[in-house]
Amino acid sequence: MMNQLQPLNLRREPFSMSPDPRFFYKSREHEFVLNRLEIAVRLRRGMSVVLADVGLGKTTILRALIQNFTLEDDEYRFHLILDPSFATETEFLDHLLRLFSLPAPASPPQKRDMIQRYLYHENVECGRTVVLCIDEAQKLSGDHLEDLRIFLNYENVDRKFLQLVIFGQMELLPVIRARANVLDRVSFKYVLHPMDFKEMSSMIRYRLQEAGFESRMPLLTEAALYKIYQYTQGYPRKVIRLCQRAFEPVIVGDCSAVTGEMIEWISTQEILWHK
Repeated sequence: MMNQLQPLNLRREPFSMSPDPRFFYKSREHEFVLNRLEIAVRLRRGMSVVLADVGLGKTTILRALIQNFTLEDDEYRFHLILDPSFATETEFLDHLLRLFSLPAPASPPQKRDMIQRYLYHENVECGRTVVLCIDEAQKLSGDHLEDLRIFLNYENVDRKFLQLVIFGQMELLPVIRARANVLDRVSFKYVLHPMDFKEMSSMIRYRLQEAGFESRMPLLTEAALYKIYQYTQGYPRKVIRLCQRAFEPVIVGDCSAVTGEMIEWISTQEILWHK
C-alpha cells in the first residue's frame, strides 16, 4: 500500500472505509454530539440515544467516544455491542453476561440479578463507571429494550450504575416512542443530519492532511467538489467511497487532480450498479 501512496507522499490511505478515529472530522454537529455524549457518561446520566440514516458517521463517533476514555481505563469499563440482533431475551442477557465476564444462571431473573450485582460491585465497591455502547440498535427487540430499562433502574443517590450509549438508524425512533417508559429515561437524544457543502469540502481536505498530504497544489478542482456534493448530499460514507475511487488515477499518476468530469463518470457507474 505504501508504494502506491508514495507519489503523493501519503503515509496512509486517506479514504479508507474503516471507522478510524484518526480520520474523524469533527463537523459542527459531530463535535456537538461527541461532547454531549462524553458529558453524559462522565456525569453518569444513564441513557443517550443518537439516531441517523445509514452513512452519517454514527460508528465513527462511537469509536471516537471510546478513544476519549482510553487513558482512564481504571475509572471506566467500556463494553461494545456492534450487532444486537439476538433472537431471544435469553441470548441477549447471556451476551451481556459474557461481556461482563460473568457466569450465566439459568433463568432471566437470575441473569438480571447477576448483572445488577456486577454493576453494584463496579460502581460502589470499585468506584468504576460501566458503559455499554450499542451500535445498530434498530435491531433491538422490545424485550431487549425492556431489559435495558430495568438496568437503568439500578442506581443509588448520586449515579446510575449503567451508562448506555445507543446508536441506531431512524427506524428505532418509533420503537422508542412507543415505549414511553424507555423514552422518559433518555437523558440525551439527537438526530444526525448530512454535512453541508462547506463541511464536506473541509472533511475531504482534513482526511488528505491526516494522511500526510502537504502540497499546496489542490488535488480536487472546485467543480469536482461540487459534483461530489451533488451526488452524495453530504453523507460522509458516500463522500468517502466516491473519493476513494476518484483518487485512484491521481495515486497511480494518471492525472494530477480529480476533476468534475471524473466525478461525473464514477457517479454514473455507481448509479448503474444501484438501480
